[in-house]
Amino acid sequence: MSKALFEVLDAKEENRLMRFFRRRLQNREDAADAMQETLLRALEVSHATFIDNPQAYLFQIARSVARLTVIRQSRERPLFVPYEAGLAVVCEEPGQERIVAARQHLILMARAIEALPQRCQQVFVLSRLHGQSNGEIAARLGISRNMVEKHIIKALLHCRQLRAQIKM
Repeated sequence: MSKALFEVLDAKEENRLMRFFRRRLQNREDAADAMQETLLRALEVSHATFIDNPQAYLFQIARSVARLTVIRQSRERPLFVPYEAGLAVVCEEPGQERIVAARQHLILMARAIEALPQRCQQVFVLSRLHGQSNGEIAARLGISRNMVEKHIIKALLHCRQLRAQIKM
């Protein structure tokens, strides 16, 4: 650590850094870890390096460490959730009513697709259910890409009309 950085880091400055980390990270353990990381980074600065404003340099290191800590925390998920927090978690499984309604909706949509002309139905199934591109469908069925797009649009409009009727 350069002499200037070492001189800046007295008890008062250390307390300021710790308060800075506690505000940013909202956790004492993380604040202590970030403080240690900041000091390690400051130690890596060579003695030959001249630092014009050591206090600002130290806080720049601290801001960088805090930012990286927040990014790391956002990527990690806690292994354990406090019991009280677990009570607030809503069950994400759909209820029986939603399952029945979804099945009925699926049956109606399947019937709507079956009601389409044969070629339109083929194109729609290859596109939406099998995930093939318009070019792949055109090559497979021997039709133009423009025709594939027209069939998809026709099928989507047909399904949209059926959904509008269901909602009424």
